[in-house]
Amino acid sequence: MERTQFIRLVRRALRDIPPPFKEQLRQIDIVVKRRPSEDDLREAGLGPDESMYGFYRGVPLTERTSGYGMVPPDIIHIYQEPLEEDFRDEGELVEEIRTTVLHEIAHFFGIDDDRLDELGRG
Repeated sequence: MERTQFIRLVRRALRDIPPPFKEQLRQIDIVVKRRPSEDDLREAGLGPDESMYGFYRGVPLTERTSGYGMVPPDIIHIYQEPLEEDFRDEGELVEEIRTTVLHEIAHFFGIDDDRLDELGRG
């Protein structure tokens, strides 16, 4: 899939976010990368043969203090190639991009993987 088409799918996933939450997303950069680096995998606790679709780097809103303002913006990386490799069907790919985007945004809002699993969104 062309990078521009993939980016459109990421943007489509963002369109469905309700306005109160969407306002908070101005504090975060969402970037599409080809694939995770070795450092990304290591930081996430994954091995080189494991798939990684997205990664949130930053301080969740629930952990910020009043002195948080002078730091670089938080960032979410969405990794195109692992998603395309694992989801060859276009419908499944579109749904997994949406799931990945929402999963990483949940981390920005302070929801960890355990809680996402409890909610059936892990």
